Amino acid sequence: MRWLLILLLTLTTSWETFAQFRERRPQNVVLILSDDHRYDFMSFMDQAPDFLETPGMDRMAREGAHLRNAFVTTSLCSPSRASILTGQYAHRHGVVDNTTPVPPDVRFFPQDLQAAGYRTAFIGKWHMGEADDHPRPGFDYWVSFRGQGVYYNPTLNVNGLRVRREGYITDLLTDYAIEWLRERAADGAPFFLYLSHKAVHAEFEPAERYAGRYAGVAIPYPPTMANTESNYRNKPHWVQAQRKSWHGVDYAYHGQFDFDTFYRRYAETLLALDESISRVLDFLEQSGLAENTLVIYMSDNGFLLGEHGLIDKRNAYEESIRIPMLAWAPGYIAPGAKIDALVRNIDIAPTILELTGVSTTILMDGRSFLGLLTDPQANEEDREFLYEYYWEYAFPHTPTTFALRGDRFKYIFYHGIWDIQELYDLELDPLEQHNLIFVPAYQSLVQQMRNRLFDLLEEADAMRVPVRRGSWQAGERKLD
Repeated sequence: MRWLLILLLTLTTSWETFAQFRERRPQNVVLILSDDHRYDFMSFMDQAPDFLETPGMDRMAREGAHLRNAFVTTSLCSPSRASILTGQYAHRHGVVDNTTPVPPDVRFFPQDLQAAGYRTAFIGKWHMGEADDHPRPGFDYWVSFRGQGVYYNPTLNVNGLRVRREGYITDLLTDYAIEWLRERAADGAPFFLYLSHKAVHAEFEPAERYAGRYAGVAIPYPPTMANTESNYRNKPHWVQAQRKSWHGVDYAYHGQFDFDTFYRRYAETLLALDESISRVLDFLEQSGLAENTLVIYMSDNGFLLGEHGLIDKRNAYEESIRIPMLAWAPGYIAPGAKIDALVRNIDIAPTILELTGVSTTILMDGRSFLGLLTDPQANEEDREFLYEYYWEYAFPHTPTTFALRGDRFKYIFYHGIWDIQELYDLELDPLEQHNLIFVPAYQSLVQQMRNRLFDLLEEADAMRVPVRRGSWQAGERKLD
């Protein structure tokens, strides 16, 4: 009888603990965004290079949740950033490349938080309308810079006033963020902080304290990097052609780096970014804000490091569209949670709005995944999503690309070129080595996914392929 009582008490305690997690909903949000950080470059992951060190990200995964299947709907800086702020696909919000400014009728969800009484801050890389760094609607506090910015000694726009700062950009942005959080700890107002880093965007420049940290380490080349017939069998022609271009392993950034140096500098540049995460978490704990704050870490897109002979992003391959995503909220998210459901960058805005209880008039394509943070095994509806990338005059190496990515299969369609389409079974072929597009047994699936793709494009009024004026190309870059 005693053992039954103990079992009942244990079950009751477990349920009460779970219920408490669900009831302790934070009111504050810190969204930390990185640039070009691939999904598996976190040292707690089995796929990460053995030498990589990311204690800050490891801590977030250990004390919070790792969303293991997070994706972007456009793998490019500006369109993805606009999708995060609107919950919309690129064809809806209209920021389809890195030079297109934000259309005047586009609304961002921080405007709704601000209207509901939240203090809001944007600190870092904006990059939507790359020549313009002025403060944007929805933010009480603003620190940004033009375009890609620089890693060292940047000129920053601080609330409309340009100031030159000495130091490393990742450290400087983190300093501004922590000072702003210090003010929120003092006034007790609910807040939303968007800390948007330049790192780890090329051309990579690590902080001085980390430069050379990985000099001499062996680089783990991906299996699909080898220039072999089998790796390019039934691959689109543009993929092999891109190998010796700006975005290929044999001529990366016009030969500015050999691949091993390129890889090492990428990993070294990541280190200050990880340190920034640790600094933010430490301050939240020390100031007493941690128990009432949700921190989300993610990247604006993925990044290839040799897969299929490519570097960069833009295309629809897994390393390009998958991103790291971590969530940390002591007392709300159970430590060590692993969430396998597919989530997308367009789901961030509705998730934050549901958490804060703030409504919006924005017509969003995304759906909240808030329930997954407290119940990782919750049944989720299929989140098969549209991937879209529109050809850029400046970087003509990658064609306009549409894709459907579901839990198991991915179908890729290229617009405007005479080339091979692609279908992958991601469960059996996670490296996307075997294109099934010509296999007779899969023709029905190919047709179904193609129909769903174009039905979705038609329903969303996305059949108008944007064409943008171009004035320069990467190929015109001087070699000296």
